Amino acid sequence: MKVDVIVIGGGPSGLMACVAAAEHGAKVILIDKGDKLGRKLGISGGGRCNVTNAKEIEELIEHIPGNGRFLHSALDTFSNRDIVAFFEGMGIALKEEDRGRMFPVSDKAKTVVDALVGKVRSLGVDIRVNSPVAELLFEGGSVSGVKLRSGETLHSSAVVVASGGKSVPHTGSTGDGYPWAEAAGHTITELYPTEVPLTSDEPFVRSRELQGLSLRGITLTVWSPQGKKIIKHEGDLIFTHFGLSGPAVLRCSQFVVKQRKKFSVRDIVLTIDVFPERSADEMRSELLQLAANEPNKALKNVLKGTIQERLLSLLLQKAGLAEDLTYHHIPKLPWLEFIKLLKAFPVTVNGTLSIEEAFVTGGGVNLNEIDPRTMQSKLMAGLFFCGEILDVHGYTGGYNITAAFTTGYTAGKNAACIE
Repeated sequence: MKVDVIVIGGGPSGLMACVAAAEHGAKVILIDKGDKLGRKLGISGGGRCNVTNAKEIEELIEHIPGNGRFLHSALDTFSNRDIVAFFEGMGIALKEEDRGRMFPVSDKAKTVVDALVGKVRSLGVDIRVNSPVAELLFEGGSVSGVKLRSGETLHSSAVVVASGGKSVPHTGSTGDGYPWAEAAGHTITELYPTEVPLTSDEPFVRSRELQGLSLRGITLTVWSPQGKKIIKHEGDLIFTHFGLSGPAVLRCSQFVVKQRKKFSVRDIVLTIDVFPERSADEMRSELLQLAANEPNKALKNVLKGTIQERLLSLLLQKAGLAEDLTYHHIPKLPWLEFIKLLKAFPVTVNGTLSIEEAFVTGGGVNLNEIDPRTMQSKLMAGLFFCGEILDVHGYTGGYNITAAFTTGYTAGKNAACIE
């Protein structure tokens, strides 16, 4: 059987590639190894589907620290504004939330998945589920089709690989596309977990004394082994039984991975600023005034309305301050140490959860081998890559899905032009 375009993978980039190819006149087959399309899309944004981010293009790219500049041409073709217009054009009302995140008004990912899959069907795309691919076929320096594990061969001069990375494998992202890329002559940059919780063997983690404790609006800083500030992110954090999680931690995680690799070290120090909006001097004065207002009250009881009690106990202990101290007995140096800990509480981390437990895969098909204007391979004519299989990754917050949609649309549009 011969068609104009074969798309492998029914995730966000693959579905958008189908839409673009079909809208540009191509006869398209979509192949997916699972029994359901859009599975990763269906769990994105906490099940609400953060379809894109409304930030201006330059700022959006800054939030894709993993080779975001590669996306300039793709975003010229199909931008975050175009993504919004696309869904709103299908009757999906969107709303903007904090930090530019765009969600369906329904707050249900199913709304987005059903609309996107429905669009693909309405364009006459031949959808094949439960159809795992065995290999890509090549002939004379060009792609010529795919062979399914069932033995069936599908012929096409344009194949779009949108098979995802290795993160969240229960959605079908199990790294299938990397060997196909290598068979076409591509190199795969080292894969690693990004947007992933961090592990630690700090005593307070092992004892689980802070497990489940959430801190809102903190800043988290990653330090190099030489004590250089690498990155700082503001957001929420949660202590877990294995270490740290939460939005601020996820955003810092890739920098922890890179520092560990760069310096061949196990441990990296992070610091938590519990009160980033106030200086150390302001905190010292404010908290001391609270104690002065109730001079006969135990220090812990005075401060627990300002600082979460379990964290307070740990920090008082680390600073060498007894919980039952009263105002007139607060020693100066331990008090300064306590304030220092509130502004820069050090946590040593020793790694991350696995790539399968990460939200996003770092690494992938080497971008030097991909034409950023078309997403076509520079090594194998008619072969296109889009989505998470590429060496592009961003923070959570609509950035990765934007990369998936824009590269998918660009790949599909240009695949439709292959003779």
